[in-house]
Amino acid sequence: MIKYQPMLPLEFAQPVTEHPVDNYRQELVSLLSGDFDFHDEASDYATHNFHSFPAKFPPQLPHKIIYALTSPGEIVLDPMSGSGTTVVEAFLADRRAIGFDIDPLALRLVKAKVTPLDAGQIADMASCLLGQTRQKIKESDRQKYLQKFYQQIDEGTRSFINYWFSAETQLELAILLQEIWKIESDDLRIFFELAFSSIIITKSGGVSLAFDLAHTRPHRAKVIKSTTGDILWQADNIEQISAKRVAVLTKTLRSPLAEFEKRLEQNIAGLVQSQRGQYRPFITGGNAQTMPLPDDSIDLIVTSPPYASNAIDYMRAHKFSLAWLGYPIDDLGQLRKEYIGGEAITDFEFTEMPRFSKKIVQQVSAKDEKKGRVLHRYYSEMHRTLQEMYRVLKPGKAAIVVVGSSTLRGVDTETHNCLADIGEAIGFEVPKIGIRLLDRNRRMMPAGMKVNHDSQIQQRMHEEYLIGFYKPG
Repeated sequence: MIKYQPMLPLEFAQPVTEHPVDNYRQELVSLLSGDFDFHDEASDYATHNFHSFPAKFPPQLPHKIIYALTSPGEIVLDPMSGSGTTVVEAFLADRRAIGFDIDPLALRLVKAKVTPLDAGQIADMASCLLGQTRQKIKESDRQKYLQKFYQQIDEGTRSFINYWFSAETQLELAILLQEIWKIESDDLRIFFELAFSSIIITKSGGVSLAFDLAHTRPHRAKVIKSTTGDILWQADNIEQISAKRVAVLTKTLRSPLAEFEKRLEQNIAGLVQSQRGQYRPFITGGNAQTMPLPDDSIDLIVTSPPYASNAIDYMRAHKFSLAWLGYPIDDLGQLRKEYIGGEAITDFEFTEMPRFSKKIVQQVSAKDEKKGRVLHRYYSEMHRTLQEMYRVLKPGKAAIVVVGSSTLRGVDTETHNCLADIGEAIGFEVPKIGIRLLDRNRRMMPAGMKVNHDSQIQQRMHEEYLIGFYKPG
């Protein structure tokens, strides 16, 4: 089990002069009755575009909520911060932001997004780092750098890397990473490590031999070509695959160094665009079910929990870069079991469900007992999470939980209604559930715009819901 930091920085314990929103509950209802689609608005400003991350909501969503329901200096929490969209928006809005997450890559990403850095200093360091890496790639005995990296990882991690990365790519990545690790400042090193990770986990291609990492559904290329177009490898059963399919599953290697340089330019531009708030966010590893926060201390929660039954398996993709960044592949597999929405049900502590949620679980169980228990696990985890959210929220304040429903064995999980049901049993009021239509081309979900209920991939949502949980004053 992960060990979590128990204390907040002193400035988060200091009271601020509050400017309460008039008729807060009414304002919450009015807010969630509005438009949250944002389909025509750019979402790649500031540091929001640092790294690919599945199922991010647009930054305009927390931005709108934060400005409507809080004042400068008040505390905004995201207990499952993911890519950090809420934390970044709270930071830019001059609120005191807190973010917890269990995912190591998510934590690195959020910290990089909200750490004030000098773009000029980063650019100078990047120039030096790229120059040193190029020089070492040209050395006749450059393989020594790859061997040095191999000595730092275990056999399982090395097997994983050998399967998913070509020898040519491994060499460049190993040299580049060892140059990054020479950076003494944690803040600066994390910035460069995130750029390194982002050339592996991308929306289009990346430097591994995998496709579809951004959607957390990685599958290996059937044909691999060098940067000059020569075939380096092809699957044994290539003759049995249609030419059209082979073309789709052919991957041409990219130079990691060239991709890294392009990513650095983009991320440095994001730093230049950012207007920082005065309160540096508090970001740490933490489980949303047991948060190290005082009772009645939070002014607003905006979060989007994972989906039930590993509908989006974050670790399945994130391990591609975490394996390079010092995390043994077997340890990552164990950590994955702790994620909310996982499928492991042995030795799990289930909670009693209220009537409506129990009915949905029973409907799934009637079709597939194991899937029913997996769904029961998810709602048990979310029950404990909502209890914690209720505990830490100040009376008269709200938590906005953004969720999508899914289908298990043909049964709609009705996630929004079940969570509302659970929240009300805990003590929340749910005066309004807003609806947001998804722009699937930008939300990075693994299906198209046309609904096809016969497709397993389409067992994802085309709309999502903003549940307004209000803690009575």
